[in-house]
Amino acid sequence: MATVDDEDIVDDEQLESLLSFPADVQEAIDQVLPSNDPLDRPDFNPVDYINSLFPTEQSLANIDDVVNKIRFKIRRLDDEVRAVVRGQTNVGEEGRQALEEAQKAIQDLFTKIKDIKDKAEKSEEMVKEITRDIKQLDHAKRHLTSSITTLNHLHMLVGGVDSLTSLTRRRQYGEVANLLQGVLNVLEHFDKYMSIPQIKLLADKVKQIQSELGTQIIADFEEAFQGAGAKYGPSNQKQLREACYVVNVLDPRVKRDLLSWFVKLQLSEYLVLFAQDQDVAWLDKIDRRYAWIKRTLVDFEEKFGHLFPPDWEVSERICVEFCDITRRELSRIMGRRAVEIDVKLLLFAIQRTTNFETLISKRFMGVTLNEAQGKPPTPAPAPSTNPFEESTNPFENESDQEVTSPSGEESKSVAKSQATPFTGIISRCFEAHLNIYIESQDRNLAELIGRFLEDLRQHGTPRMETDEGSNVLPSCADLFVFYKKCMVQCSQLSTGQPMQDLTKTFQKYLKEYAIRVLLNNLPKLSNQSSSISSATGLIQSILKEGEVTKLTEEEQCRTCSILCTAEYCMETTQQLEEKLREKVDDRLAANIDLNAEQDMFHNVISNCIQLLVQDLETACEPALTAMSKMPWSTIEAVGDQSGYVTAISSHLKTNLPIIRDNLAASRKYFTQFCVKFANSFIPKFINQLCRCKPSSTVAAEQLLLDTHSLKTVLLDLPSLGSQLNRKAPASFTKIVVKGMTKAEMILKVVMSPHDPPQGFVDNFIRLLTDSDINDFQRVLDMKGLRRSEQSHLIDMYRVRNPAGSSSSLGEGTAVGSHAQGSSPEPESSRIKKLERLIKKRL
Repeated sequence: MATVDDEDIVDDEQLESLLSFPADVQEAIDQVLPSNDPLDRPDFNPVDYINSLFPTEQSLANIDDVVNKIRFKIRRLDDEVRAVVRGQTNVGEEGRQALEEAQKAIQDLFTKIKDIKDKAEKSEEMVKEITRDIKQLDHAKRHLTSSITTLNHLHMLVGGVDSLTSLTRRRQYGEVANLLQGVLNVLEHFDKYMSIPQIKLLADKVKQIQSELGTQIIADFEEAFQGAGAKYGPSNQKQLREACYVVNVLDPRVKRDLLSWFVKLQLSEYLVLFAQDQDVAWLDKIDRRYAWIKRTLVDFEEKFGHLFPPDWEVSERICVEFCDITRRELSRIMGRRAVEIDVKLLLFAIQRTTNFETLISKRFMGVTLNEAQGKPPTPAPAPSTNPFEESTNPFENESDQEVTSPSGEESKSVAKSQATPFTGIISRCFEAHLNIYIESQDRNLAELIGRFLEDLRQHGTPRMETDEGSNVLPSCADLFVFYKKCMVQCSQLSTGQPMQDLTKTFQKYLKEYAIRVLLNNLPKLSNQSSSISSATGLIQSILKEGEVTKLTEEEQCRTCSILCTAEYCMETTQQLEEKLREKVDDRLAANIDLNAEQDMFHNVISNCIQLLVQDLETACEPALTAMSKMPWSTIEAVGDQSGYVTAISSHLKTNLPIIRDNLAASRKYFTQFCVKFANSFIPKFINQLCRCKPSSTVAAEQLLLDTHSLKTVLLDLPSLGSQLNRKAPASFTKIVVKGMTKAEMILKVVMSPHDPPQGFVDNFIRLLTDSDINDFQRVLDMKGLRRSEQSHLIDMYRVRNPAGSSSSLGEGTAVGSHAQGSSPEPESSRIKKLERLIKKRL
């Protein structure tokens, strides 16, 4: 027993090596075999385990029982391990046995499949033996059927050829038409047998019969329509109608020759009646040509229309040939008598011709023409005030365009139809003479411009209120309506070089309108008494010293009206260019360019804005002059805003509403006007401000109050005098704030003491960051410093601000820069007090 116990004991080092596993292996074991037994823990400590079993000395009394339990547990684990190991020894043998059984089963299956394949091959051979005789019989049947069919076709061909010969001789065309088609169908089956002489002979005989039929049918038609009894009409109409069905089966050349002869026969009278030496051949009687063809077509339909199959379109062929002959004859006669053509006669002929083309395009489909000449219709654009758009424009009415005939009768032209194969089939002969039309429109436009100028001289500038509230001149609408009428007429006649020539004429008179009607009629600034409200005292006397240049209210309205008109013309000219490019040929579209004319109207707009700015600015100059002449040295206390500020505000409140109301439909240009006025007025105000000599702080504070008041008025300039308090545009506000802040900063610098000099210079640089030495010189002049003091400060400025010293003294500086910084500390309380006073006054 002791021996067994000694064998069961393993030293600690071996036990440690046997029971130590990697962490991932130990984790897997814990997941598969979870256990709470301390012996299964990877960090098992025998000493701790024994201490847990025998915590006290008294517990050692049952040590034998504990040892026996542990030995029993060891033996049980050994038995389990031994059973598992012995069980695994038989697994390999069982696997080999299963593999051998599977291989044996596969061999048995392969043997069975091979047996099945052998049996299938034997069955196939047996079926082939059975069906060999059946296939031979099937081939024999097919060959026999083919032989019988060929013999039947041959019999039908021989019989058909004999019947055709007999029927042709008797002119029984109804039966010939059906039989001939059948014979031709049968003959197609013998194409591969043409090497056989007999078959070749039959085929040649069929061709001979076809040739004889063609010659015979044409002779029958000639006899019926040109023979002895032709004047009473053909007596054999049924026979001729059946002959047409035969012609459909014959060579297409027969049908072409027959129709060509028949069409020429129908138009032979036309060539005689309207020969070039006939009086009715000239353009003034072009209606008679179209009346003749209408009667001819009606007579043909009544008398002979039933003779020809509907798909031959004989009426259309007659009409197309008539159009070709008419086009050639008109070209010749117009070439010979070109000097006799005037625009009224040309338009009359074109109108009648296009009406006729529209009529036949509704009657015929154009299937006989070689190719379609029409273009797909364009969708109607959205509604607009542009007269060149297909909309409900008050200036647009294509169908109301009128053309006067040589006899003085007026008739409305048809609306422009969608392009069809018949469009221009005759009227394109007039294209070579459209220079007459272009020259006529040139004269009409010259008269129109003259009438516009005469109306302006007699009635001033009447305004036309449109749907948008604009006050454009009525003449611009008349001009573009006339342009539209000319463009539509010309596009109906030609989309080639004449359209380009017409565009050049448009360009010429757009320039004429921009210069003579708009630019030359801008009011000229004239001298008149100032209407600015004057202040009392010295301001009133200064404002009345002289006269200022001022536009009247009517002249301001005229200028605004011309501006709106130029804007309308510029936008409509762009749309006119797009429409012209749509209507002209693609190869000429790149030559249509009206950018120069649009630039000219834009130049008119700029001149109008500049004139309004100059008028408003010039009227403010007396007040600015009064500001510089005021005795600022006598100002003893800061009061209300000065009289010149009141005068400027009154003038702006009087004139701005007039300009704004007249530019209500052109807000962007009103904004431009405000921006340009601010850019021009503020520098002049600062220039006059620098001429003032506020020798005392009180005078400077009064000027600062005036500057702030004027700044408030300018910020409210776009909505001045308006019931609607609309926010001013950001761009305008930025300009006013930037410029007027500079004026305020100049005054704040003037108010600051110049002692110590360094503090004064630093204060100037801080408050007027974008200024230079010229601005510094002007500030020194405003303070009234002596030259010696100025020299010292200027030298210090050059040292402190080298960048601002690059400009030489006496040069002008850019105005409107935004000043930054704050007032110096010693006078901050005084500035704040002045700002409170300004707010109280406002």
